[in-house]
Amino acid sequence: MSDPDQVRIILATDCGSTTTKAILIEKREDSFRLVVRGEAPTTVEAPFEDVTRGVLNAVREVEELSGRTILEDECIVSPAQGLTGVDLYVSTSSAGGGLQMMVAGVVRSMTAESAERAALGAGAIVMETLAANDGRLPYRRIERIRQLRPDMILLSGGIDGGTVTHVVEMAELIAAADPRPRLGSGYHLPVIYAGNQKAREEVERLLGSRTALSVVDNLRPVLERENLGPARERIHDLFMEHVMAQAPGYRKLMAWTHTPIMPTPGAVGRMIQVAAERNRIDVVGVDIGGATTDVFSVFDGMFNRTVSANLGISYSISNVLAEAGVAAIARWLPFDLSEADLKDRLGNKMIRPTSIPQTVEELIVEQAVSREALRLAFDQHKSFAVSLKGVQQERTISDTFDQQTTGQSLVDMMHLDLIIGSGGVLSHAPRRVQSALMMIDAFQPEGITGLAVDSIFMMPHLGVLSTVHEQAALEVFERDCLIHLGPCIAPVGTGAPGSPCVRVEIQAPGTSIQRDIPAGELTIISVEDAETLDLCVTPTRGFDVGAGKGAATRHSVRNGVVGIIVDTRGRPLAIPDRSNQRISRLKNWYKTLHLYPE
Repeated sequence: MSDPDQVRIILATDCGSTTTKAILIEKREDSFRLVVRGEAPTTVEAPFEDVTRGVLNAVREVEELSGRTILEDECIVSPAQGLTGVDLYVSTSSAGGGLQMMVAGVVRSMTAESAERAALGAGAIVMETLAANDGRLPYRRIERIRQLRPDMILLSGGIDGGTVTHVVEMAELIAAADPRPRLGSGYHLPVIYAGNQKAREEVERLLGSRTALSVVDNLRPVLERENLGPARERIHDLFMEHVMAQAPGYRKLMAWTHTPIMPTPGAVGRMIQVAAERNRIDVVGVDIGGATTDVFSVFDGMFNRTVSANLGISYSISNVLAEAGVAAIARWLPFDLSEADLKDRLGNKMIRPTSIPQTVEELIVEQAVSREALRLAFDQHKSFAVSLKGVQQERTISDTFDQQTTGQSLVDMMHLDLIIGSGGVLSHAPRRVQSALMMIDAFQPEGITGLAVDSIFMMPHLGVLSTVHEQAALEVFERDCLIHLGPCIAPVGTGAPGSPCVRVEIQAPGTSIQRDIPAGELTIISVEDAETLDLCVTPTRGFDVGAGKGAATRHSVRNGVVGIIVDTRGRPLAIPDRSNQRISRLKNWYKTLHLYPE
């Protein structure tokens, strides 16, 4: 790779399960900017079975749009000279199903959960979590390992210097299962051991000859601390060395790139971490797709990611219906719709996953389902993103196996600074205010929270770019990737509709606005031609916006394309149960926000 200071032209690709997306970034004057974007169908499956064909097709579109020659003899030209070539080429991939892992630990709510966090943070889909106390008989666990055929297994368990019995038993189960990898048959399955150091010798004896065993530092060296970094780094290395090397065409693609290929979700998580760290803010990011919904969060520097593999808005839309229920989806509809009609509409979407809404009514239904998919995925994330479990408690080994204590959730909505939405239903909503309200309804932010969307799903490209050129990634992220929708002001508390709730004072160059907003309302305050705004928000005695009930708070916030959204519907958000009241209230809110055409 060229010296980062000499890099001016950057090509980045993301090989998705269905589409390969390429972007061209160029340094203009003193900053990096997005130039053009191209895409083409991914070609990892028959009849092509060569991922580079899709990459070449996407890059050719970039060439046509930019006027730059990037390819020569079906290879990427580097370094750049004039209007030919690029200085840096990076790529991510989730083609072929991405990275699919199984994790194992001793105690389900402690070491096994730490292993889950390590795998999810590295961009994996966790297919199964095994634990010595999960209640399954040994033959059932062996059967499950054989059945799933993961790309990789992460084994953890025990604090350093503790008992080795249970973690050795888990290693014996893996050895007995003799698992086969999903891709390729001529190599051993990668297994990472990140448990008690005292058990290393025994684990190596059991698994060293049967698997491609790697040993890294313990995930939980002591109960009070997690050490996820070494395991995550090894997962990335093995993803390249074993998993990607077996996928059709990836050896050729790996030879082209200047830095290792990253799993797409891992790259998105990396970009969110970098943005949170650089700006010293707490961030929640979500990527809602057709089959899965990924949620990322950074609170007080702690990064977490969860994958809701059964919550999506096309392939998995019926799972959203089953989990949420008809009533939960119908509560977002400003019209009556029978249960049978709703089920038929969602069934049609599932069997025609690439179709898009053709009428406003169909759009409203799809966005109602999206709210529930986002809400359910976020609830799962909050239950997983917790402080360490089992610490500061004296107990015997039997107490440890029986313990059901849960850590405190790290997700603190009152201190959340920014929510970033991604995925077609959020990035490509016909009106930006629709994206904003879907996130508000699903996540129910509290106090003052910024809202933004990823304009064209660029975060994977920028995440992998940040590993080698953080400045370029951040500049494009802020200027071209994020579309700031505006801040949401949401007082916590409940009050009768129409009763006093909050006063909002806004100061900007040449502008001074003061508004009193009653309870039960959704309002937009627009301020033109101002990038930042100074807010003073004063709630009435029953409400809190971050400084305590009735206490005013001052914030400098980023303006957005939607404006300032003031949500006085209360927290927790309550939608009327009676159909006529619900429809009337929704119609009023949606009309005030100009959410849909009249």
